[in-house]
Parts: sequence; structure tokens; C-alpha cells
Amino acid sequence: MEKGGIIKHNIDKAPKTGDWRYMKPQVDASKCIGCKTCVPHCPEGVMEMRARKIEEIEISNKIGKEKELVDIDFEYCKGCGVCAQVCPVKAINMKK
Repeated sequence: MEKGGIIKHNIDKAPKTGDWRYMKPQVDASKCIGCKTCVPHCPEGVMEMRARKIEEIEISNKIGKEKELVDIDFEYCKGCGVCAQVCPVKAINMKK
């Protein structure tokens, strides 16, 4: 591969690695402000933003009520905890 080349990821051929995980990130909808800070920091690329469900809107804080909420694909998440470390409002906690 040439220097600076980009490796294209094919999710259809990727092995499901979520069962390797020891710790699982859990998003607290009442704290998440929808800032998307965690998304680009995920080394596995398993985080994306989605619309909040009605029950999540009701418990959300004032800042996050109108914004999207982060969603995690646990089939591929390895539980590294980077998302929890970079979250500015500590809305992501690692649980066993």
C-alpha cells in the first residue's frame, strides 16, 4: 500500500468482535448533549448519532433535548472505553 493510502472497510466481511468485550459502554440519555465528540474517537467506528426516542426526550437535560443521541453497535464494540474518556459531560459509563 502506498503512503497515505486509505483502507476501505467492508462491514459485511468484518467478524463480529463484540463478544470479546469485558466492559460495555452505556449512554445516559439524561446527560448526553449530542455533541458527537465520541463518534470520531471510536477506534472501531461503531458509534453514530440517532434521533432520541420519546422516553429519552422526556429524561434529557435541557441542552440535549433537541439533539441526537449516540448509539453504539455492540456487535462490533470491543469495550475499550475511549468514548467514556472523551465525553465532556461523562454521559458514557463503562459497565461489566
